[in-house]
Amino acid sequence: MRVILVCALLSSLPLSHACPKECSCNSNTKVVDCRGRGLYDIPRRLHPDTQELYLQDNRIRGLGSVAFREIPLVRILDLSNNSITSISPTALQGLRTLQRLSLAYNGIRDLDKRLLGPIRSLSHLDLSHNSLWGLPGAMGDSLKNLSYLGLANNRLTRLDRSLLDTMTHLDSITLRNNPWRCDCQLIGLKLWLETYLFKGGVVDEVLCTQPEEKKDKDLQKIPYQLFHACMTTSYHYLFANIHHLESEKLLRGHVHGNHAHPSSHSLHVPMAIGEGFGVGGGAGAGGGGAGGMAECETKQKHRPVNLRHAIATVIITGVVCGIVCLMMLAAAVYGCAYAAIMAKYQRELKKNEELAAAQGADHATADEKEPLENAIA
Repeated sequence: MRVILVCALLSSLPLSHACPKECSCNSNTKVVDCRGRGLYDIPRRLHPDTQELYLQDNRIRGLGSVAFREIPLVRILDLSNNSITSISPTALQGLRTLQRLSLAYNGIRDLDKRLLGPIRSLSHLDLSHNSLWGLPGAMGDSLKNLSYLGLANNRLTRLDRSLLDTMTHLDSITLRNNPWRCDCQLIGLKLWLETYLFKGGVVDEVLCTQPEEKKDKDLQKIPYQLFHACMTTSYHYLFANIHHLESEKLLRGHVHGNHAHPSSHSLHVPMAIGEGFGVGGGAGAGGGGAGGMAECETKQKHRPVNLRHAIATVIITGVVCGIVCLMMLAAAVYGCAYAAIMAKYQRELKKNEELAAAQGADHATADEKEPLENAIA
């Protein structure tokens, strides 16, 4: 009986991490294939060494908390073509080695900024064919190593340039088939695209749907003259926020000094002084609600570091130029004063020489007359 019991226990051990009956597993490649199996949930009893998990073409509707805790070493996770509408902020917790994630062809409307928090190795993210209004700006830290980002066929009207600027390794991005609103607040994206393409990046197209005069035009090909209306408020908008920026800087320094937690809101900020045209650029998790705003409406927004640097550079340049002008003025005054003094000195010197010469002539005449008078006497 003891032998039978031991054998039963030993035989049950590998079953705890056996291949799920709905999937096919390859122990050599560490690939688990669960495609098109009509699954409503993530399979259980996945082997902890799994590195690739394919779950596309199923009926999964949501991802719960720590949904993949059994496979912490997974590198490729494909959840495309399901019915996912909700994702827990901690659904991907523990997947620190995840490199490729596909959530394409689902019904996702927004993403929590904490979703990709622990992941730093992600290089491929496909979010196309969903219902996303935007991406949280705070998600940028997890996207620094992205080489591909798919955002085609969503409901994006704007995209936060600060988020795009964090993706320094991005080689390709898809943005087609979104209802882009090409107003003043999209100039930030236009500027980013120009820099991105100049560096060799690949992008499909950004076709405008609003306003009517820019409909069906590619944002990349729209001349800046068509954004001329934005210029009327640009400078007022820029300088009206300088004091606000400094206040925010002081406030942040005070908050960090007290070890307070940063704000949980997504950061929607323009990222260059070029966005002084009245650009907002912010399309966060709820960015779609801003569609009804006036094209050139100015808003008090946080400014990024490079704008503060640009303003500081302008101020420092002005101060330096002022100092140089003052030095040049002082040199000119000194030169004029020196020339006047030297001229006066030369006149005095010449006058003294003439006077001395005259006095010398008088003494000579007197000396000549004295012997003559003595002779006559």
